Amino acid sequence: MKHLKRNIAIVCGGDSSEHDVSLRSAQGLYSFFDKERYNVYIVDVKGIDWKVELPGGITTPIDRNDFSFVEDGKAKVFDYAYITIHGTPGENGLMQGYFDLIGLPYSTSGVLVEAMTFDKFVLNQYLRAYGVCVADSLLIRKGYEQLVSDDEVEERIGMPCFVKPASDGSSFGVSKVKNKDQLAPAIRKAILESPEVMVEQYLEGTEITQGIYKTKDKTVLLPITEVVTSNEFFDYDAKYNGQVQEITPARLSEDLTRCVGLITSHIYDILHCNGIIRIDYIISKEGKISMLEVNTTPGMTATSFIPQQVRAAGLSMTDVLTEIVENQF
Repeated sequence: MKHLKRNIAIVCGGDSSEHDVSLRSAQGLYSFFDKERYNVYIVDVKGIDWKVELPGGITTPIDRNDFSFVEDGKAKVFDYAYITIHGTPGENGLMQGYFDLIGLPYSTSGVLVEAMTFDKFVLNQYLRAYGVCVADSLLIRKGYEQLVSDDEVEERIGMPCFVKPASDGSSFGVSKVKNKDQLAPAIRKAILESPEVMVEQYLEGTEITQGIYKTKDKTVLLPITEVVTSNEFFDYDAKYNGQVQEITPARLSEDLTRCVGLITSHIYDILHCNGIIRIDYIISKEGKISMLEVNTTPGMTATSFIPQQVRAAGLSMTDVLTEIVENQF
């Protein structure tokens, strides 16, 4: 008897400034998935407007009661959701909570992990307790900006420093501040993206990023990518408009490569992650490895870091995605 193909939803869109970036990741994932094995659909989520793309370019609404839809007059349900929303509601635990309620397996970590990794300040404090090196930082909340003075920031964090939304996508609202006069406008810019703002110590060094996923049977540490940009930092233009040089594998010694891999695997286990994640670091000239960010829904376009690293490892994105999906069953 022929096995029935699982219905896979690639869930994209979302309500953050990175909505369109998410759509591009969805197209990348769609191209990677094994269509002989799965029926693959793209589901665009924005506010309460949830719709699924059908063959021929038409769309039809998703029934949010059970995440079903109608195709050719028949109701269909999904067997699995691959979440590739960058920002809310797919990167902060909201979508995961919904899928937990209706009993649908999904690609990311659970509600608590997603909520925590979405809030950079909370994540840093949590991982610091486990001995992970992170930059010093202060939290500023909208409406309470006066509780942290410019002098306190300069004394505690130092200059230059980064001002960034504590939550939401990291490509928007980020500023590199070089003196106190630039703090207030940078904070206002970040508050447009998130009601909580993190002022973070500037760390000088080599920026790298590493992908990882684990199944019941194995751990797959992907080759490290070195990120080189002439911009002030790895901003939106560097990420998405090609103003960056990405070197995979990174130009690191064997010892440093091994150490980064151990930290990446350790963080994955501390957080009890699921699926593919990507962790960004800064390595100082002295070899100190500091974590910058944990990305639980990393970009998945053909030129994104994870597909690059998968290719560099001699693996196939199609096989990797199949492993991740089947690990849930």
